[in-house]
Amino acid sequence: MHSVANPEYWEQRYQEKSDRWDIKQAAPPFVTLLQSTTAPSPGRIAVLGCGRGYDALLFAAHQFEVIGFDFAESAITDAIALAEASQSSAKFLQRDIFDLPAEYENYFDYVLEHTCFCAIEPAQRQDYVQLAKSILKPQGQLIGLFFTHNRPGGPPFGMTPEEICHYFETDFQIHSLIPVTNSIRDRQGEEHLGRFTVVKN
Repeated sequence: MHSVANPEYWEQRYQEKSDRWDIKQAAPPFVTLLQSTTAPSPGRIAVLGCGRGYDALLFAAHQFEVIGFDFAESAITDAIALAEASQSSAKFLQRDIFDLPAEYENYFDYVLEHTCFCAIEPAQRQDYVQLAKSILKPQGQLIGLFFTHNRPGGPPFGMTPEEICHYFETDFQIHSLIPVTNSIRDRQGEEHLGRFTVVKN
């Protein structure tokens, strides 16, 4: 079996339709956030591990300048097709997210996280934090819908809210990390929505 660190692993999951993380819609907590009085102002946003792009298309519809990144070719192909079909401004690129700092340093106002942090090997979590920090502008924000389950195995690899804070608190100011009340049915009680601001040295 391929490692989750290899594109081939994820490509195979898409090809086999064993992509249970794909909920065929934008995450309801992001819909609620963008309709709220505390919605982030439109800006340039990177969607990491974007899959077929539902979250990216949602933010593009709210006037964000969106680039979605995934290293599974099928996911990017499908995302581009969905964007074209809906005449969305969202762009999608096939990339390894850990290569992004070389191309997009200090480039984005926001990073959007949803089922990417939980899908990488736990040993890569600190690298993820550093890549997010690198591609964000000073005072840029990470908006994350984190999978806080305690099921064995992975992916997705579970984590507690305390673990999330441990990984991010050195490089980000944690404004909020709260349980989500409108998750999809299969994830009820297993998601937290976080909003963090990067701290640049």
